[in-house]
Amino acid sequence: MTTRDRILDAAAGLMRERGVARTTTKEIAKAAGLSEAALYKHFSDKTELMLAVLRERMPGFARMAPRPGTGSVAETVAALTRAIADFYLEALPMLGSLLGDPRLMAAQRESLRQYGAGPEHLVRRFADYLRAERDLGRIPAGADTDAAAALLTGACFQQAFLQYFAEGPGARPVPDATVTAVSTTLLRSLGVG
Repeated sequence: MTTRDRILDAAAGLMRERGVARTTTKEIAKAAGLSEAALYKHFSDKTELMLAVLRERMPGFARMAPRPGTGSVAETVAALTRAIADFYLEALPMLGSLLGDPRLMAAQRESLRQYGAGPEHLVRRFADYLRAERDLGRIPAGADTDAAAALLTGACFQQAFLQYFAEGPGARPVPDATVTAVSTTLLRSLGVG
């Protein structure tokens, strides 16, 4: 296992357990069996490390790279709905601690902007996929892809929150029936399927 992997594994564990706001780089380095200076050889700051955890240690994120024009739109939207719900369920324990402190939230928002990142990028990624499918003629020309992306990601976030609220850490995934209902309803609203 590489040093970078040890850092990411330690960060993922601590950030899920304690939240980003209450996890320090010093604690992450210690959990990885390294000095804090060694951590900074791989990551310039905690935000870069958090983004790497979200991208590389969250299975839901890795499944959110659809290729327009391949497979059926319905199957891809269903898979994306599952991936987005899973990602939000994985990310809630990490990021929830930021919501209670406006100063921390503002600082995190600014840090994410410096990396060209933030929660709006997930919505944009899904909207871009839908727009590409519309441009290929696989979704009707009049479909509002931006609204559809906002509705689907919002529903996924809500369902993930409800699941986490009901079960706490270690919550089971959002039920398949819910994921199917959300994706099917969205597809109908787009005129697909």
